[in-house]
Amino acid sequence: MAYVYVNLLLKDPDTMAAYREKAGAALQKHGAKVLVSTPTQTVIEGERDTTGIGVILQFASPEAAKGWINDPELQEAHALRQAAGKSAITLLA
Repeated sequence: MAYVYVNLLLKDPDTMAAYREKAGAALQKHGAKVLVSTPTQTVIEGERDTTGIGVILQFASPEAAKGWINDPELQEAHALRQAAGKSAITLLA
C-alpha cells in the first residue's frame, strides 16, 4: 500500500466544486480510496505551515499513486484542483 497526503488551502470554492465532480472518476481510474477528507486539521505537536483541507488517499502501490498524479488524461482535473487553491501533495511510501 501507498498513501498520499493532500493539504489544500482553498481560495476558490466554485472551482473546487468543479474539481470534486471529476475527482472521483480520476481516483477510481487509479484504484485510489479516500480514507480521510476533512476541512480542518489540528497540529498536535511541532510547527508547520498553514493547514487547510486535509485528505489521505490510499493506493495499491507507489506506482499507482504516481500514475494518478502524472496521468495526462487527468491534467484538466488536476488543473482545477490547482486553480482552487494552493496544494501540497506528499507520497507516503
